[in-house]
Amino acid sequence: MKFPDIADTVRLERLKPPAGKVRAVIDTDTFNEIDDQFAVVYALLSPEKLDIEAIYAAPFYNKRSSGPGDGMEKSYDEIVRLLQRLGISPENFVFKGSTDFLSESTSPVANDAVSDLIARAMDSGDESLYVIATGAVTNVASALLLEPEIANKIVVVWLGGHALHWPDTGEFNLKQDLRASRVVFDCGVPLVHIPCAGVTSHLHTTVPEMREHVKGRGEIGDYLFEIFSGFHTQHCGWSKVLWDIAAVAYLVDASLVPTQVIHSPIITSEKTWSIDRSRHLIRSAFMVKRDPIFRDLFSKLELRRE
Repeated sequence: MKFPDIADTVRLERLKPPAGKVRAVIDTDTFNEIDDQFAVVYALLSPEKLDIEAIYAAPFYNKRSSGPGDGMEKSYDEIVRLLQRLGISPENFVFKGSTDFLSESTSPVANDAVSDLIARAMDSGDESLYVIATGAVTNVASALLLEPEIANKIVVVWLGGHALHWPDTGEFNLKQDLRASRVVFDCGVPLVHIPCAGVTSHLHTTVPEMREHVKGRGEIGDYLFEIFSGFHTQHCGWSKVLWDIAAVAYLVDASLVPTQVIHSPIITSEKTWSIDRSRHLIRSAFMVKRDPIFRDLFSKLELRRE
């Protein structure tokens, strides 16, 4: 598959942190855990910076699903539950994605999410469409493989893999679909990489903090508190990281998620990083500002207080 040859000067221009409001879509394995829910809500409660045009359900496979297709269906249903509590219609807004991961021997298959992403990207003119991805990037990679020209139209903000200094990068989002992960790092699409361990792993919060700042903030606040407090039976001395909100925070205020320009790393067969400084450039986060990110999320939820 031949992708467009994007000059580094052009790529760097598109990788500049956005100064104003941007068009965006969300690609999320929402039922995989509980942090995607917070990220989706955070994005939808940030209309001053994000014009969310669509949400795509991504596949996942763990103890909360019987397979990637079931994971995608459960994620779709979870997105709808969130929208119901926010008073937003899912019609022509939420789209089902892939029912399986990519492999080296299979070709990407179009689905509602992939078709919508391609259509929106190709219709974006000179304005970049930001793709906020918080799960396996199966849908995003499939769209790039089916229509390589969208690499000239989108900027992918993906939370996946670990920090470059981490001894491995066998993180859930990345390892679920290795081919898709490699496509995103290898094809040259403008990419903002938000690593997990070593970077967004600082975004911990607790049941008392959730009770104080999330519970009672409308139906959506009560639901977020319910799934957070129900995630673990023992709350004494327990905290939970909400990784995915970092991808949204970067677009809300890039100073909250400091980044640097680096050469795109290579994912090895051992699920580690390898560096080749002749490769194209991406932007990568090296820290998160935990307190102001949560303060911004909580202040937006406060407006839902009944």
